[in-house]
Amino acid sequence: MESAATSLGERSRRYSQAKRRTIEVALALFVERGIGDTSLQMIATAAGVSKAAIYSQFKTKEAIVLAVAEVELRGLEEAVDTALGEGGGPEARRRLLSQVIDMAVARRRAVGSLLNDPVLVRYLNEQELYQRLMARLLTALFGHEVDDKSRVRAAVLATALGAVTNHFVVEVDDSTLRQELFEVMVPLLPTAP
Repeated sequence: MESAATSLGERSRRYSQAKRRTIEVALALFVERGIGDTSLQMIATAAGVSKAAIYSQFKTKEAIVLAVAEVELRGLEEAVDTALGEGGGPEARRRLLSQVIDMAVARRRAVGSLLNDPVLVRYLNEQELYQRLMARLLTALFGHEVDDKSRVRAAVLATALGAVTNHFVVEVDDSTLRQELFEVMVPLLPTAP
């Protein structure tokens, strides 16, 4: 049994090279087909190993899905840690927002596929580490006094991030997309320390 880790990043760094390869293959299939339409056999075939080899690394498909999420969310967790370490003032919030936008734009296809996949959403909402990361992100962006106004603004920010995959912006270059998203989203952040 895997020992409990205190963060997604800590857990994702513990994966062996073989598990990392399985995670990469699974991510590509999840983006292409969706989680629900990707079987363990498909993952094994794409990885060039047997289904038994996949089962020796991950006991369930859910474990693979969660491993993919852990690896994908590690950068976000690190950015949140940095922002909270800086005290969470307006500049730290702006830097964090910029980093979140950069991550979303850099991973446009994966972000769109994974954020909208109901299987992943359900799995993540059941995970304590994910819930804790989202609470810390909310605190880093809006301060310790998170109220209904902050929650609505956070929901709008999350929806705006989803715009990276909208068909209207498919041909927009990454630099322009980053800049426009930042300009739209930064007014939602609190300006007081």
